[in-house]
Amino acid sequence: MRFASCAAGGRRFAALVEDDDTLRPLRDVAELGRETPAEVLADPPLTDERIPLAEVRLLPVVPHPGKVICLGLNYAAHVDEGLFEVPEYPTMFPKFTETLIGAGEPILLPPESSAPDFEAELAFVIGRPVRRVAPEDALAAVAGYTAANDVTMRDYQYRTRQWLPGKTWAGTAPLGPFLVTPDEVGDPHSLDIALELNGERMQSGNTNQFIFDIPTIVSTISVFLPSRRATSCSPARRAGWGTTAIRRSCSRTATASR
Repeated sequence: MRFASCAAGGRRFAALVEDDDTLRPLRDVAELGRETPAEVLADPPLTDERIPLAEVRLLPVVPHPGKVICLGLNYAAHVDEGLFEVPEYPTMFPKFTETLIGAGEPILLPPESSAPDFEAELAFVIGRPVRRVAPEDALAAVAGYTAANDVTMRDYQYRTRQWLPGKTWAGTAPLGPFLVTPDEVGDPHSLDIALELNGERMQSGNTNQFIFDIPTIVSTISVFLPSRRATSCSPARRAGWGTTAIRRSCSRTATASR
């Protein structure tokens, strides 16, 4: 199943996506997140209302996650390119809710940066609380997967050894369009990741290149932080990052597919 967080006519609602172009709102659920743990998504409380997808504005698939945790240096292609050595422990950094925007919304590039860049990602959302979970049990905590674009201001990222200034600009991280449940995704480690900029393919990779797989990531995070419902994680950085700055007027599409 696929779900979305939507806005239309002053109303916000979470919905099941039917037939690619129709939405079925969830009863009394304003958005995906803490109100929609994995057990709710497995048997969603649907209304009889049907709304054309074209008539709504898509919000970040989880508009108010409790945490957004990202991984860098997680693609084997960068090791093959000689850009870095294989890390022994995942390289993590946070994002904040203010960075998130819906799929298709304009990315407003800041005038302070002269080196904006794109990073197409696979993101996953935690659907049940976990703490100190073993890797073999960790995947069961994932409620679903979505696409993300980790737009980064490279000149700010490398001002210090900490990446925070370059990774957390407000309104620069599209998340969506849909949350796709694990049963529909299948193996999350065999998904193609691609990004187009103004109609030109800029990035292409596959999640089979992950150095740290999703169970390892969930297990690692759960050691030092309780991963609660609506925690969003982005375990990526794939082939092609850092090669071209985003033009000031642009359209961009990040996709994840089998």
